Amino acid sequence: MSIITAGRIAYPLERAPEFGELREVAPNVLWSRMPLPGGLDHINIWLLRNDDGYAVIDTGMYTQEAVSTWQQIMHSLPDAAPVQTVYATHFHPDHVGMAGWLVREGAEQFWMTQLEYMTYRIVYSQINEDGVPPEFDDFNRSAGWPEKAIGTYAQQYGSYRKRVFQPPFSYHRLIEGQRHSIGGTDWRVIVGNGHSPEHACFYSEELKLLVSGDQVLPRISSNVSVTPMDPFANPMADWLGSLKKLKAEIPDDVMVLPAHQECFIGLHARIDELMDSQTRVFAALLESLQGPPKRAYDLFDVLFSRPIAEDNLLILNLATGEAVACLNYLYELGEITCSVDTEGVRWYQAV
Repeated sequence: MSIITAGRIAYPLERAPEFGELREVAPNVLWSRMPLPGGLDHINIWLLRNDDGYAVIDTGMYTQEAVSTWQQIMHSLPDAAPVQTVYATHFHPDHVGMAGWLVREGAEQFWMTQLEYMTYRIVYSQINEDGVPPEFDDFNRSAGWPEKAIGTYAQQYGSYRKRVFQPPFSYHRLIEGQRHSIGGTDWRVIVGNGHSPEHACFYSEELKLLVSGDQVLPRISSNVSVTPMDPFANPMADWLGSLKKLKAEIPDDVMVLPAHQECFIGLHARIDELMDSQTRVFAALLESLQGPPKRAYDLFDVLFSRPIAEDNLLILNLATGEAVACLNYLYELGEITCSVDTEGVRWYQAV
């Protein structure tokens, strides 16, 4: 095993598995990958060997490629042992999209935190027969979207349902501090917030492993977004608080098993990087808002390293949610003001 270092962060495994390939990262802990459409073309999944089967943490997005990859994995599992238990860290489709399919294929238990499961069911069912709800258009307009983008948002609205297999109608509830014995190893549930409402991480003190989901990623930051469902939320404060919690509760010598990219060692260093980066973002936003008021849409060039095209509705949606999250955070701190014009557009300015 070689150590590839980048600053104080180390990547102890030489390569990631191919789609459907199984790689052992610790006793009874297997790493595989599922394909995703788009630039971030994969999600990591973790299979934990139990006495007579496997538990899986996260599942991939529901696509025909994912179905084929799961069939490959099931045929490759040692002793042809079945997937018995499904854990989902949170409700985003790349994490929970195949959960219902796995339950249909024979998994006996499905576990999520309560807020994640309820959000999963709500968003899956949230289809308005009359088209995009007016509150969604109002939210996008308030952020400064061009009218053309608002008019074509229907192409993006409801896409969650296309990426997720029918959710299981019942679940087992994950709770902060809960312990799960899998294959003789104790895994403790650690709940975070910000990236999603009640994100579950899994920590094994014995194996020195942390399944971090999307709460901590090695080379990209988690998307922290405000949505039209909760337009005045402050998820950025929740996410920063959760990073502090992880740093306080989890030792620095764990190997982090993230949802994307590679396994790494250096949790505390990575958390410091993420928090320092966010501090710089806030400073840049405040500097940009020293002059005339601006909309969230006007601040994309401050927040993101590449242009955000108005015809790429998925990226535009994510960028808007993250921009508003930063602005809501600064507003709650009293660092900026916000005014609303007669068209419902929100304008921000430094105090």
